[in-house]
Amino acid sequence: MDNNNFLEINDITFTYPAVEGDLDENGKQIEPKPVFEHFSAALPKGFVSFVGQNGCGKTTLMLLASGRLTPESGSVSLLGQNPAKLDDEQKNLLASVIYQNMEFETEDKVSELLSFVYQNGALKGQAKAIRDTTEGGDLLGEVIDVFELKNVLEHSLTKLSKGEIQRVLLAFGILYGSASLFMDEPLFAMEPHQKEAALAYLKEYVHKTGTTIYISMHELDLTKKYADTVLLFYPNRDMALGTPEEVLTRDDVEKAYGVPYAMLKDHENLSREYLNSLHEKKEEK
Repeated sequence: MDNNNFLEINDITFTYPAVEGDLDENGKQIEPKPVFEHFSAALPKGFVSFVGQNGCGKTTLMLLASGRLTPESGSVSLLGQNPAKLDDEQKNLLASVIYQNMEFETEDKVSELLSFVYQNGALKGQAKAIRDTTEGGDLLGEVIDVFELKNVLEHSLTKLSKGEIQRVLLAFGILYGSASLFMDEPLFAMEPHQKEAALAYLKEYVHKTGTTIYISMHELDLTKKYADTVLLFYPNRDMALGTPEEVLTRDDVEKAYGVPYAMLKDHENLSREYLNSLHEKKEEK
């Protein structure tokens, strides 16, 4: 493995299984097309943003890279290991995943859950804050402060808003201490100032600890401001990799999203509304 590459994907093919009862107009079972077919890529470490419209393969690539999905053929190497072949504990220590719209049924308090994650992950409850200005100098206190969790520590996750849950999940990701973190739209329900504070901290955490974070989010302005590297997904599964300045040009972004550049802000807002609607539908069930 090239030491400069965090993730190496070699000639993978992956197709989601057919959904029983999903029929075409002639009553025949719809067979999904491959999401990736003979796909190869070498991706760097650091703070990397996945950018592209819904359905372009961002989530699937994250799940393949972290070993939560296994390709039909080809291979995945994450920090020199095949994550799909590891047991659950080893897999989690190599790569934690924050999914879209994660749900919890536990009535445990946020404070108890934060302590449990911190004690039982790679850090074993023993990690220094990354900022010299943090009172007490411990990582737990720092993430509680950075992600604005003081007011929800005595609440259960079932009593939190979506934005509050997202901030708790970011804290879980940091406190567990995996070698890498994959975050799929982890910020969409948060307030603008919370997104800025979270991304600034995550980038600082990457640079000071050597952890790699791959994150997908719809706000292009935030990707431009905080990402070290961008992987831009086009609808035909082609991709462009580089710095935000290299990749997020007007022409390339229009090609990726299929809308004029001037309309992208409306497109981003619609994407966030869609993600929120998925969460609301789950709450209604």
